[in-house]
Amino acid sequence: MATSPNPTRDDFEALLNEQLGGAGDEGFEGRVVMGTITAIEAGHAVIDVGLKSEGRVNLKEFARGEDDHGLSVGDEVEVYVDRVENADGEAMLSRDRARREAAWDKLENEFGEGKRVEGRIFGRVKGGFTVDLDGAVAFLPGSQVDIRPVRDVTPLMEVPQPFQILKMDRRRGNIVVSRRAVLEETRAEQRSELIGDLAEGQVIEGVVKNITDYGAFVDLGGIDGLLHVTDMSYKRVNHPSEVIAIGDTVKVQIVRINADTQRISLGMKQLESDPWDGVAAKYPVGMKLTGNVTNITEYGAFVELEAGIEGLVHVSEMSWTKKNVHPGKIVSTSQEVDVMILEVDSDKRRISLGLKQAQGNPWEEFAEKFPVGAEVTGEVKNATEFGLFIGLDGDVDGMVHMSDIAWGISGEDALALHRKGEEVKAVVLDVDVEKERISLGMKQLEKGAPTEAGAAAAGSLRKGETVTVTVLEVRDGGLEVQVGDDGATGFIKRSDLGRDRDEQRPDRFQVGSKVDAMVTGFDRSKKPNFSIKARQIAEEKEAVQQFGSSDSGASLGDILGEALKGKED
Repeated sequence: MATSPNPTRDDFEALLNEQLGGAGDEGFEGRVVMGTITAIEAGHAVIDVGLKSEGRVNLKEFARGEDDHGLSVGDEVEVYVDRVENADGEAMLSRDRARREAAWDKLENEFGEGKRVEGRIFGRVKGGFTVDLDGAVAFLPGSQVDIRPVRDVTPLMEVPQPFQILKMDRRRGNIVVSRRAVLEETRAEQRSELIGDLAEGQVIEGVVKNITDYGAFVDLGGIDGLLHVTDMSYKRVNHPSEVIAIGDTVKVQIVRINADTQRISLGMKQLESDPWDGVAAKYPVGMKLTGNVTNITEYGAFVELEAGIEGLVHVSEMSWTKKNVHPGKIVSTSQEVDVMILEVDSDKRRISLGLKQAQGNPWEEFAEKFPVGAEVTGEVKNATEFGLFIGLDGDVDGMVHMSDIAWGISGEDALALHRKGEEVKAVVLDVDVEKERISLGMKQLEKGAPTEAGAAAAGSLRKGETVTVTVLEVRDGGLEVQVGDDGATGFIKRSDLGRDRDEQRPDRFQVGSKVDAMVTGFDRSKKPNFSIKARQIAEEKEAVQQFGSSDSGASLGDILGEALKGKED
């Protein structure tokens, strides 16, 4: 198209239409075009973009990143044509929209290439923040602000900084960015570079950044290492704060570097001398010493022998007499106790200790204080189906078997005579230190206890033999009797005093009176049991055999009369 030497406004419009494909003014809508500022008035810039009418743009749209006071008539600026003409006949232009469109084009290219973009955090919204990417507004989720949660984002506001675009949707106008991804990538690059300069066994200094229940994180100059609580000291550390504090500068040794996960394990105790060196020679088995209880568990208590050296007192080695009780009922934390070395395993770093072994065996002490035959007094702690348990000196128990409770009555009847809490006397029959058993006897203190001569005499008696006995004592339950003057002693139960009920009254006998009785058996201590009733029955059977028969017609009285007469003759 030829142009005149002095082109008019219409010539300029025709030329522009030709370049835009002949679409007319409507071809401008939705495009970013270059315009010229023709005037600045009332806070607006009047811009001519070659349309029928000029448009007005608020100066505030030039404020972000531009100095609106520097604008002047004749300056050329890019604007976005929203509409060619509004109701007032003016073109609707937007500087912000122009900047956004230009920014979107640039961002799409950078997103496709995976590049970082620069932006500024300028506002807060629900769930995150808004970021200005040179005209385009993006959303920064709260979880993507930093590697660790940030309570105050104020220092990051309006500061130019890099972001990584995570998602873009131009049709909907959505952009999601991340500051955390940039930090993690930068950190990974720094970690790789720093790790390459570190080696296991190296000793370096670092600053404590954070403390947890299981250890502390130490900054080694751009990369963190974990100092586990078990690597802080050879002695027991209940919490890392007992040893270090946030901000402390500490000297540590690199214990292990994991190239795959880029994790670094640190240690402080490795810089100290190992207290376990030569521990077997220092603490021989059988040695007694004093320590402090540091920890109590269900299976025992840990006792510190020196800084860094602890031993375990198993619950079974805590007390001679207290069985199946929680260790916390025997010892308490920080208590000073005497212990004995039972076993030392230097390889596994274990020392087995005994608490009861350092206190003396109460059964040995009892055996020395109360030899066999000694008389003791104690309280009935428990009654079982086979005997009584008696509480004795030294917090030990002795057992009285039911056969050793009383003479002349059954064990069951003897058990029924005593109750829990009753104080009784007994004699020591046997002490087994290894099995921790003490055997006691109560009947041995009674008058009816057999002497050596009586025991020998009892050995000459035979079951079924009839002997003459002397009444030593009359009881409600029967008679305590003795064969001869120094023979075996025994007992006649009330039910064995005669065949008839009237004859079974102990009060019809007197001490010193003599009576014939039959030996019916022996108890566990070989003491004989006698029965008048059994003797009477035996004599009747014998009389029937000698002086009568079932068909002779003789009465029982006649037979017994003949038997008694024959006995007198």
